[in-house]
Amino acid sequence: MEENYLDKIKYEKIGETKDSEERQLNWNVAFGLQAVDNLTPSKYMVQLATENIIGNKSYEVVEEEVKQYYENTDKEKINKNEKQADEVSLRIVKILNDKAFTFNYLTLKQFHKKLFENIDIGISEKYIGEFRDYNITKKEPILNGETVQYADYSMIEETLKYDFEEEANQKYIEKNDKEKIERICKFTAHIWQIHPFGEGNTRTTALFIQKYLNSKGFNVNNELFKDNSLYFRNALVRANYSNISKGIEEDRKYLELFFENLLFNKRNELDNLTLKLYN
Repeated sequence: MEENYLDKIKYEKIGETKDSEERQLNWNVAFGLQAVDNLTPSKYMVQLATENIIGNKSYEVVEEEVKQYYENTDKEKINKNEKQADEVSLRIVKILNDKAFTFNYLTLKQFHKKLFENIDIGISEKYIGEFRDYNITKKEPILNGETVQYADYSMIEETLKYDFEEEANQKYIEKNDKEKIERICKFTAHIWQIHPFGEGNTRTTALFIQKYLNSKGFNVNNELFKDNSLYFRNALVRANYSNISKGIEEDRKYLELFFENLLFNKRNELDNLTLKLYN
């Protein structure tokens, strides 16, 4: 009887990567994304990350040690911004390490919950991992204090469903590089403009897009987020802001420059000063 070769193929449990370069990239992404909200990890967390990168400490050990660090620190001396950056960074690293992914708008909810559960990000805990039930504005420095028009809360779920269904029907293998960039930028900009959560939208969107692009087989240059996460957010602002009375329309060219660098190793200059609408 011919031996069934499938019997020799076993599923492998996804564990922590042993690749120090991959670990370094994941930490760079995680730390870089904190700059979106002007957050910087503590020196202690950077030290723990280094220990993880060289293989001396697992994610679980890092998680336990940073937990003990804050539990043993006088509450009045805790820098809340650093604490948030530390805890969220570790969660981003763990999600990036996990190769499992489902392309669904509900995954956005899952990521938001995984990133921010039991962390003070300025909204009620009931909104962590849940869509907002109120409308929002935000004064943007690059718009001289004006705001992007975010989606009405009553339309969040339906709008996300539409955008995800449209994206699911895309055949990237039939597109040239320019078409791929334009489509990815459109999808990313639309998700971000919906702003389904009260806080943490950019970090959640960035993480989701990275996971999605990796699942599609794109060669994602994760290193780009280390120094350009704020540019990424500001490019999303420009991609979703218009003011016809002032002759201003939505402009995705800045976001396209970012994704060209991210996916095709272009060397476009990513300068935040070029994004500022008013001088």
